[in-house]
Amino acid sequence: MQDPSQAALDAIPDRIDEIAAFLGRPSSPAPLISATRELHSAVAEADIIIEAAPEKLALKQDIFENLERLARPDAILCSNTSVIPITSIAARVEDKSRVLGTHFWNPPHLVPLVEIVLMSEANRPAAETMETLLRSIGRHPVLVNRDIPGFIGNRLQHALKREAIALVAAGVCDAETIDDVVKLGFGARLAVLGPLEQSDLVGLDLTKAIHDVLIPDLDVTPATHDYLNALVAKGETGMKTGKGFRHWTPEQAEATRERLRAFLAASAKSQADTASR
Repeated sequence: MQDPSQAALDAIPDRIDEIAAFLGRPSSPAPLISATRELHSAVAEADIIIEAAPEKLALKQDIFENLERLARPDAILCSNTSVIPITSIAARVEDKSRVLGTHFWNPPHLVPLVEIVLMSEANRPAAETMETLLRSIGRHPVLVNRDIPGFIGNRLQHALKREAIALVAAGVCDAETIDDVVKLGFGARLAVLGPLEQSDLVGLDLTKAIHDVLIPDLDVTPATHDYLNALVAKGETGMKTGKGFRHWTPEQAEATRERLRAFLAASAKSQADTASR
């Protein structure tokens, strides 16, 4: 692992030990991991390199330009970006055939999905190698055959958020009601029934009848909603400030984080048990 921050490198063993303990593993893989501040020493002999820098395009472009220069010519170069098109990240890379998106969903030790993003058919061999590798370590890779912003998961997730924000901004309901409707209504089935499965289940004729009424009335704001812009401008950015769409005490914020961790851990254990049968 490479990071320019020594503090980040020093924290690696404890972070990995914490994850291993959380998963109930008898031993931690931390001793198998080497850490360095030097990019060259980290990537010179690597077969596969995964970049996980902050979501800043210029930074990622610099990293990939250096990776092409420092890594072996047969190394696969991957980005863990969750939204930036891979074509933009690889703009200064000459051999784009070996550059992929590999978007791990957080927290990656509990969520198995990884989106493998291709820019063109030239990426197919590298993508197939990554798909095989990820399956061998218990991940669930999916192929994204067109390089579009947000790929698949974040486009779906933020389409829902756009409508949710628009409903609150229009005074239809408050943020708490939005969250209750999702968690206690259709959200409960999303873990076992995808949206297109559900459409087939109820019938596409019913789905069309609903769309004929609903689709013309859905929010189509072409940019970030003014309601969200205003909250950010006021410094109301969520749990870390105590207020966002909702108000948060430190205790409420930690309880929400723990609820999410517990749910994901139980889900991961259930999936592992199913796979081992």
